[in-house]
Amino acid sequence: MHDRYEELRTAFRWSVPERFNIAQVCCGRHAPDASRVALLWEDERGRTATWTYQALQRAANRLSNALSAAGVRRGQCVAILLSQRPETAIAHIACQQSGLVAMPLSILFGPEALEYRLADSDSVAAIVDPVSMENLAPVRSRLPGLLHVFGVDGASESNVMGWNDLLTKASDCFEPVSTLAGDPAYLIYTSGTTGPPKGALMPQRALLGNLPGFSYSQDGFPRPGDVFWSPADWAWTGGLMDALLPTLYHGFPLVGYQGRFDPEKAFWLMQKYRVTNTFLFPTALKMMMKAVPHPAERFDLALRSIMSAGESVGETVFNWGRAALDVTVNEMFGQTEINYIVGNSHTLWPARPGSIGRPYPGHRVSLIDDDGNEVPDGEPGDIAAWDEDDPVFFLEYWKNTEATRQKYTGHWCRTGDLAVRDEEGNFWYQGRSDDMFKAAGYRIGPSEIENCLVNHPAVANAAVVPSPDATRGNIVKAYIVLTPGHAASDELAAVIQDHVRDRLAPYEDPRLIEFIDALPMTTTGKVQRRLLRLREAERASITAGPRGGLPEEPHG
Repeated sequence: MHDRYEELRTAFRWSVPERFNIAQVCCGRHAPDASRVALLWEDERGRTATWTYQALQRAANRLSNALSAAGVRRGQCVAILLSQRPETAIAHIACQQSGLVAMPLSILFGPEALEYRLADSDSVAAIVDPVSMENLAPVRSRLPGLLHVFGVDGASESNVMGWNDLLTKASDCFEPVSTLAGDPAYLIYTSGTTGPPKGALMPQRALLGNLPGFSYSQDGFPRPGDVFWSPADWAWTGGLMDALLPTLYHGFPLVGYQGRFDPEKAFWLMQKYRVTNTFLFPTALKMMMKAVPHPAERFDLALRSIMSAGESVGETVFNWGRAALDVTVNEMFGQTEINYIVGNSHTLWPARPGSIGRPYPGHRVSLIDDDGNEVPDGEPGDIAAWDEDDPVFFLEYWKNTEATRQKYTGHWCRTGDLAVRDEEGNFWYQGRSDDMFKAAGYRIGPSEIENCLVNHPAVANAAVVPSPDATRGNIVKAYIVLTPGHAASDELAAVIQDHVRDRLAPYEDPRLIEFIDALPMTTTGKVQRRLLRLREAERASITAGPRGGLPEEPHG
């Protein structure tokens, strides 16, 4: 295959208009075509619906008028507490064309998480469904600034306006406001894997910054007949900016599924709707690989492209994708503040198993040290993006000037994720800087060990953390979720340890293994290793004896 990376990188030029609005490019310009399908929707109960761009636009116009009539004004924040459903897309379009700041929130958030974000963001309105209403109700009285709550699908409490009543009374004609490309568009709170969540305020132009990576990672999306689906929650950057909005931008159909992720259901959905392109978290891919190792024997798929991000894909899943799906997984790297900046596009440049790829054309990305100096090939550094003439960047952390300042070293916006670059320019992810640890003097990142563990047929998922040790400082500990049909035992732990010893360096040996029913995860599908590290530290402090001994572990 001819490597076209340098040709594409040097030829790329940004074209960002002075005025730009997400709603106009994602819906308004497609709406005149009454036959153009925007959303193919289904839920766990088997209810289905097809929405055209025209129908979405008319509903969004009604919502914009209703919000205006309620006194919600330009620049104010509206919380969207909805799952993958048509009303979510409608709410985003309505907010953008009204000049409001949309704040998507996961329906999985409990009362305290909701209260924190709604209060911190100064939200004046919220759109809820029955699930999110249950979590909002206990704290609503403590949110005096939350003036309006609109309920979808029968969500009802005192002082809640029903969605249908709201839209029925409003006109389906609305004159969109004119926004600058740099005007605030949406507020997304970081997942909080390393500390309290921060609200990243994103501009309208950020969508443009995402588009090159989206197209490259989906192997030239869109092509005639393309249909996109992802289980990624539309409340997060992964679902909103890697699935919903870029698909609508191109005017193509998107599948929305309102329900819990199930690996077999994922294959069924892709077969039913002839999905060609998808974004699947590594966790989802691992579940699918373990549940249906040979999908071609059971499903007739039209799949041509998979993007994956959020955790390391690893060689095992990469090879399974090629062998079982006839698809090369394009791994991508980004974060809420600067999304879609590094990745693969295997039809245009070689995708190396285990590599997160190269900087996507349009983005200047490098690896830097603590002082902001670029590090040479082969040395680990913080993945950072240069903020000049690139529309992908966030505006600021909401009400947190100091955190915004700390995010930058000069023009470099730091991610806090470590990688090594090889001579070809490929980045190899090493993990979060705070996930790295030393054991017996060796610097260790969890990704390589976790990928090796998942390669064992008994391991469905794994997380590696340091466990305090009086002699070595730390030893490697693996928390393991077993695949169905395997039972935890000392014998199995020993077999898994041998599996790693045969493949990795001696210092990467997981000397301790603990089997666990489920790993602590963020709602974006990332393993919360921080909680596991705290668990290990607490165990060590509680059980340490006069000699500094460690607690006994169940296996290993």
